[in-house]
Amino acid sequence: MITPESHPQRLRVAHLNPNAPTTFHLRPDEGVREDLAAELGLDALTRLDFRGTLRAHGTDSWLLTATLAARVTQPCVITLKPVRTDISEPVRIQFSPHVAAPEGDEIEMPDETLEPLGNFIDLTAIMVEALSLALPAYPRAEGASLPQAAAADDDAAGDTRRPFAGLDKLLGGKDGES
Repeated sequence: MITPESHPQRLRVAHLNPNAPTTFHLRPDEGVREDLAAELGLDALTRLDFRGTLRAHGTDSWLLTATLAARVTQPCVITLKPVRTDISEPVRIQFSPHVAAPEGDEIEMPDETLEPLGNFIDLTAIMVEALSLALPAYPRAEGASLPQAAAADDDAAGDTRRPFAGLDKLLGGKDGES
């Protein structure tokens, strides 16, 4: 892992130079990647690289532009075989003091690239969030598909579930009873 002294993972906003971009490059070591893989429910996280720049944007905001590169192994949703995926995602976030931090359990963010500006910008937290958003939700092994019997059962179940099918007979007395 790159030493924190030469490449800090949490930047104090007051110490950033507004006249020059601040470059960063995070490459966590194997132990950190293993912990992160366990936290995200991955079989393995063999590569993780987060690099970019942070620069002043306007008079009081900061703009982070970066690239996240990772290699993850997840279980296939059908066969549970390991599926390896290479991820390369651009990350762009604007930090502004005019954005309030969200409150409550369920919130709606109007712009996902706009974040509140605090005293620190945590590059590690941004890297982890970008990785979790970039992960395939339903990884599939090559050639994996549902068995035909399961697909046929789903189609048949859809046709037979009619809870009010006999109601008209009961209400109208068409079944021979009055």
